[in-house]
Amino acid sequence: MKKIWVKAVPWEKDMVTAALESGADALVVPKGCSNRTKELGIIQTISEDGDLILGKDVLEVDITSKEDEEKIASLDPSKPVIVTTSDWRIIPLENLIAQRGGLIAEITDLEGAKTAFGILEKGVDGILVNCEEVAQVRKIIHFFKEKPESVFLKEAEITEVKSLAMGDRVCIDTCSNMSLGEGMLVGNSSSALFLVHSESVENPYVAPRPFRVNAGPVHAYVRVGGGKTRYLSELRSGDEVMIVNYKGEISPVNIGRLKIEKRPLILIEAQVSGTKINTILQNAETIRLTEPGGSPISVVELKKGCKVLVFMEEAGRHFGMKVDETIEEK
Repeated sequence: MKKIWVKAVPWEKDMVTAALESGADALVVPKGCSNRTKELGIIQTISEDGDLILGKDVLEVDITSKEDEEKIASLDPSKPVIVTTSDWRIIPLENLIAQRGGLIAEITDLEGAKTAFGILEKGVDGILVNCEEVAQVRKIIHFFKEKPESVFLKEAEITEVKSLAMGDRVCIDTCSNMSLGEGMLVGNSSSALFLVHSESVENPYVAPRPFRVNAGPVHAYVRVGGGKTRYLSELRSGDEVMIVNYKGEISPVNIGRLKIEKRPLILIEAQVSGTKINTILQNAETIRLTEPGGSPISVVELKKGCKVLVFMEEAGRHFGMKVDETIEEK
């Protein structure tokens, strides 16, 4: 996930509050101001005595010459570097991006932020918003925080549905409500995740629970932030997972509670362009996948030939992270 930091030097309550309320990831503040900042809200501080120490955990380089570019390339690659300059024409930002990651570009307006995040398609890893206007700071953060991340969903054709024995299944209750066409990407394989619909559907059996996704057994993968996956059994209250809608738009949400209970299960097999994929869910009418148009379809209604939405990727996973190696999951 791209980082958005805000510079509050000198320290001003209005600027700090704006950063907190807008969802900034961290604040750069003067020495001695970290505690004052945390009195207003929980946020990471970057300072000489902050959560991250300037000069130690986070490095700073002001670019004035070609030698400064070479200096940045030689710094510890594990540490983020705040890069500032009065004129990006001195050292084009793409030169730095091509040499190392962890770059935080200091910008003063929205156009500068768009440029920094868009260069070489990859862009910088983050921006440091240095602007005296509180409204401008809010505008920049809102533009990137509210702009939905997305994945490309494909149609999968159901080939078989088979009842299984009892197993430990996980309900993910989130801190946000979901709408029709929204759910989470879950599957037996990290390379093939099914869009499991939220329990936001009216039905004669139980009241809708739009904050819930009945996600499947404890072994299954679920999509989380940064393009990663986690096992359902690993999740805890407060963790972040991704809500995905039928258009592929993603938004982060925190888990409020997990419910693990023994329930009868069902194996769902499908194929995408000849590739066989599968997932396991609870065998109940209220558990649904998502059709290409966004409509939920109950697992008990699935038949051979039905179409549902899935996310596919080629790379395997190591500790939830995408890796370019051959990993076969069946």
